[in-house]
Amino acid sequence: MKKVLKISGWILISLIVLAAGSYGVYLIRCSIESSINMQILGPEAGVLKVDGREFRDLNNNNRLDVYEDTREPVDARVDDLLKRMTLKEKAGTMFITMTGMDRDGSLLEWARLYAPLTFLMERNSEMVVEKKLNHFNIAQSYPPEVMAKWNNNIQKLAERTRLGIPVTIATDPRHSGMKNFTVNVFTEYFSTWPSFLGLAATRDTALVREFGETVRQEYRAIGITQALHPMADLATEPRWGRISGTFGEDAHLSARMVKAYIEGMQGDSLDGNSVACMTKHFPGGGPQKGGDDPHFPYGRDQVYPGNNFDYHLIPFEKGAFPANTAQIMPYYAVPEGSEYEDVAFGFNKKIITGLLREQYNFDGVVCTDWGIITDRKFRDARAWGVENLTEEERVVKVLDAGCDMFGGESSPEMIVELVRSGAITESRIDTSVRRILRDKFRLGLFDDPYVDPAEAREVVRNESFVRKGKQAQRKSMVLLKNENNLLPLEEGSKVYIEGMDNKKLAGQYGHVVSSRDQADFIILQLQAPYEARNDMLLERLFRQGSLAFMDVEKRKIINKISEKPSVVVITLDRPAVIPEIAEETEGLIADFENETDAILDVIFGRADPQGKLPVELPSSMEAVENQLPDVPYDSEYPLYPFGYGRRYE
Repeated sequence: MKKVLKISGWILISLIVLAAGSYGVYLIRCSIESSINMQILGPEAGVLKVDGREFRDLNNNNRLDVYEDTREPVDARVDDLLKRMTLKEKAGTMFITMTGMDRDGSLLEWARLYAPLTFLMERNSEMVVEKKLNHFNIAQSYPPEVMAKWNNNIQKLAERTRLGIPVTIATDPRHSGMKNFTVNVFTEYFSTWPSFLGLAATRDTALVREFGETVRQEYRAIGITQALHPMADLATEPRWGRISGTFGEDAHLSARMVKAYIEGMQGDSLDGNSVACMTKHFPGGGPQKGGDDPHFPYGRDQVYPGNNFDYHLIPFEKGAFPANTAQIMPYYAVPEGSEYEDVAFGFNKKIITGLLREQYNFDGVVCTDWGIITDRKFRDARAWGVENLTEEERVVKVLDAGCDMFGGESSPEMIVELVRSGAITESRIDTSVRRILRDKFRLGLFDDPYVDPAEAREVVRNESFVRKGKQAQRKSMVLLKNENNLLPLEEGSKVYIEGMDNKKLAGQYGHVVSSRDQADFIILQLQAPYEARNDMLLERLFRQGSLAFMDVEKRKIINKISEKPSVVVITLDRPAVIPEIAEETEGLIADFENETDAILDVIFGRADPQGKLPVELPSSMEAVENQLPDVPYDSEYPLYPFGYGRRYE
């Protein structure tokens, strides 16, 4: 036995030494390649003084060129820059992909052991210097001064390229309390608001515009100028896993909310104070066959058995377009059994050119969803309907459809080769690059892409923003049941609590006891149920499938709340099927990823619940399975209908 342990120990030590040696070799290689990239770069932009004003000499030619002149119209600046760009520079501008940063705000030039995902990312300098990319999506959550510092570092890197084209930094939503990056990049340093679904529960467009203004200020403070949201999709299929990112299932409510949010983010027109919105997912995601998401092969089909395709366009035509959304993202899904080609929306010319460009006259940037071109070792491209095409043929089809940018991709060499081979004309490339550059100029990035880390620390999560976020959380809460006016509970009551993150905080409202026997009331917080799936890494994070608790778990819940008068708080990221739980509990409240103090404020009467359900809560899974995926609030005999919400008497 001792001999076996000794051998095992030597094997372990050998593996550690081998891994350490491999990582050391990797670091040396990265350091050499990074050094080479830095040597390729030119000097930082000079400063030109003309007519008493200062301008950035981005190409360091000691002349004020039109694209550097802030007095010139945007279109003139775009045309001037486009004429100066090489084909490789144009191609690099057409890609946006994930990138990383070090935790001190320095450039990510090699992967970090403390952040395993960085091993999947290319170096900052490789993407900016070699591939000429200047659009990046970030998922890190560091203190605001750190993120501001990284913005300045990567902007300085871009400034030293041949033409000094600045970087556009993008992000998915960050302001909900949800800790699931498939719908939200949880950022503890930002102010916390309810999910988009919760904002819809407030029915308050002024509040949503104020939310957009808050997000805009916090984003701009750290250098983010591109929002990969809002979602104008409709939650007409209750099993879909991305409902928390929507404004619910009613098209007209969603349209009002989408419009208010974009106006808060962009202002009346896109300028140096704006954050550009990439509204998604045209022509409306949500009616997924069986509720399965098209991130996965089994969820590729989007269906319209209720002949309700046009209903899903309403949030765009009455919300996003009147608000002048800067950009649009189509979804992965294939419109099954429709008049449109059976290929995913990003490849679909009749959708992008015919419907979006020609019918709606949209001339902004259209960016594909992430990863629809390149097949990788760990997953194939989400090229639904065109799996048989080569990667180069997929690029051609996307551009022919009318899209401008490739999301989650970093292969500009494909564009270069396709133009050189004659498969794509350079004039077609110019059309897209012109749209993309126009937004960079309008956002003021060519004039000053830098931010102040000290100011970022003061702006992000300031007291005013935190207070507004708390108010929105309280206002979003929906009172579903209040038997015998049990709620609000009297402060100081003896309460037994399960499911809440912060029981210590609850002690400021009531006397928290350690067992149900000691309690006057039971407070139980539940997460809306979902069906765990584990075939793929990303799939584990998607909350999709069944809306009902498993029988064993349901019995446990009912046994607990039947012992004493109870209050159940259910966190809705999707609708939930809970008729037996609703029957047993005296108090039932819906929240939307809200913080514990906001929830307790409502339970103990410091705030009055005001929310109205943005989705219906079905009475059974049978009703869910019988409803039509493209039709709103159509399940039979819902437990709580769309728009339901009580107030304290």
